[in-house]
Amino acid sequence: MGKPAVRVLRVVLAVLLVGTVLVQALMLWMLIGGGDPEDGRLPLTAFRIATVLGIGAVQTVLVCVWRLLAMVRRGTVFSPAAFRYVDGIIGAITAAALVWFAVTALNAPGQREDPGVTLIMAGIGLAVLGVALVVYVLRTLLAQAVARDTEATLLRAELDEVI
Repeated sequence: MGKPAVRVLRVVLAVLLVGTVLVQALMLWMLIGGGDPEDGRLPLTAFRIATVLGIGAVQTVLVCVWRLLAMVRRGTVFSPAAFRYVDGIIGAITAAALVWFAVTALNAPGQREDPGVTLIMAGIGLAVLGVALVVYVLRTLLAQAVARDTEATLLRAELDEVI
């Protein structure tokens, strides 16, 4: 990965992180009582909590990608230390899907006349879980690459001893 690509990706990640922190702070401020009154409506509070949790999952993914990008730049991504960040991404995506399913369940009673909206929302949740599974498959490929890299290092060491 070239230096310009790394710089651009870091700028994108930083902008996204700052933006999500601002939105999350606004949602927390509204929850604490600084925003418009809710008139005692529980779903609105639940939606705000879900928004804060969902944004937290996105922030976790952004931080983990930032750390993996740093490992790529240093050339250490094919090491067992990378698994921690990939596992963080898988966990955050799974958590985001669970939050989305909670939002779908909260929204379902209001969609009795048009249940298709609830089905579409459930489908989106399944798609997000599918992304987590794709990342899991990529984690498996990373594990194989780390094993091959370790094996190649051992074979090089043996070859150096022979020579």
